[in-house]
Amino acid sequence: MTDSTNDKTIVSTIKSARKIVIKIGSNTLAKDDGTTNFEFMQKFALQCKNLINQGKQIVLVSSGAQVSGLSTIAGWARKRDVHYRQALCAIGQVELIDKWRSAFAEQKLHIGQMLLTKDDFADDHRTLNMRNTLFTLVDEGVVPIINENDTVSFDEIRIGDNDNLSALTAILWSADLLILFSDIDGIFTDNPKVNKDAKLIEVVENLEELRKSITIGTTNDFGTGGIETKIQAAEKTTSYGIPMVLANGKNENALEGLASGKEQGTLFLANETSLLSAIIKGSK
Repeated sequence: MTDSTNDKTIVSTIKSARKIVIKIGSNTLAKDDGTTNFEFMQKFALQCKNLINQGKQIVLVSSGAQVSGLSTIAGWARKRDVHYRQALCAIGQVELIDKWRSAFAEQKLHIGQMLLTKDDFADDHRTLNMRNTLFTLVDEGVVPIINENDTVSFDEIRIGDNDNLSALTAILWSADLLILFSDIDGIFTDNPKVNKDAKLIEVVENLEELRKSITIGTTNDFGTGGIETKIQAAEKTTSYGIPMVLANGKNENALEGLASGKEQGTLFLANETSLLSAIIKGSK
């Protein structure tokens, strides 16, 4: 791990992090009409390239299979049957990864796709293979793009949201930082879309105290997560010594904005005490 866990600003945390996992939510990828925003993907790939040029390594966790499926077969929008939803993801995942391939190809970068389920993280052999694949792809300059395998997942083996998937990925890869891009600027004292007096919480040091001090709402239009899943992701990563940033991916050049201090977000500081305890426990 880097010394980023001791920093208390987003700028310094990104600056000192070498291995960064970035999660892009469905609402970030979707236009207002629910179709995939390819222009956003092109701009995001350029921002990733700029970070890679600075010596950083990037792993991307991308939602959007269902959104991409609806963009391709709009007539299925009203179908709620689980088989249609999984079929949409099968169609949409192809479209999603093809658009990411095109966006990163413009920056002369190759991508690699990994579709995972909860079972993959529970099996030691699969976990080792996943970790080795991640390291190999990144070491060779390829950007891994990860999503949950929604076409085969059911309740018992679903992670259920890409906030927690990205947290598990960050832990698996021993990342220095996890960045969650959503359609909100960070964690607020209340829902800013409802309460105009809600205040942005810029730094979170104690997640238990955070839960007591904020109002947690429900999920949004296109995504499967919400504030709850983002806090769950922070609980996972920070307990392993990995800080997490939550920010608004819809803002113009959001990634570069965070790195330069032009964009706001919420920084969850890593819990070094929990990390030390985990290391000691694992060594016994």
